[in-house]
Amino acid sequence: MSVAVRVIPCLDVAAGRVVKGVNFLDLRDEGDPIELARTYYEQGADEITFLDVKATVDNRETMFDLVRSTAEQVFIPLTVGGGVRTVDDVARLLAHGADKIGVNSAAIARPSLIDEIADRFGAQVCVLSLDVTRDADSPSGFVVTTHGGRERTSLDAIAWALESIERGAGELLVNSIDADGTKNGFDLELISAIADVATVPVIASGGAGSREHFAPAVQAGAHAVLAASVFHRAELTVGDVKAALRAEGVMVR
Repeated sequence: MSVAVRVIPCLDVAAGRVVKGVNFLDLRDEGDPIELARTYYEQGADEITFLDVKATVDNRETMFDLVRSTAEQVFIPLTVGGGVRTVDDVARLLAHGADKIGVNSAAIARPSLIDEIADRFGAQVCVLSLDVTRDADSPSGFVVTTHGGRERTSLDAIAWALESIERGAGELLVNSIDADGTKNGFDLELISAIADVATVPVIASGGAGSREHFAPAVQAGAHAVLAASVFHRAELTVGDVKAALRAEGVMVR
């Protein structure tokens, strides 16, 4: 791979605090988002992903002030998602310091949102977040979910990924609901299935538990690897992950 693989810590935020659970359930407090983001920036993170995991569920706006405070202290790209429903939401987030915007539930409800974001701000701003679970009845064996993994749709994950790219999504954040928080490793079958058809970068998310888990995700087709709890609980640093990737011949920054 000629382009350096990115290592991206993810801050899942609810009520102004970083939280993490297993399979998107039983969330526990992991700390202050601004402090954690600053720590990961200092460790050499390539980007930070910031997700308000309760915004869509509770019908609240994303916490704009928290985004601004984070952006003031973290000088790497910041992707923000959660509760984004309109291009005006996107404009406000960008004005508060976000570089990219993640959309999921609202884009499934109204797919033209992807077109609108790409047309107004450029494809590089639009990150489609796919929260995916296995489903034997789906053509690819995977379907997407909404509302933080709480609601299963009948939408095939591969078909939706392709449609989103056609509409203008510039990146796919592929999160396995089944692997999320388990620390058993990324869902390599899912990553490979998405990467095989995607013409935009794919971010692997869900399941990282040790330094050995990251290189296989890249080998399966991911252009970036994202993790949360292993960083929040100081089980691994960003540097540890980059060293593990280098040891496997993967180019990192």
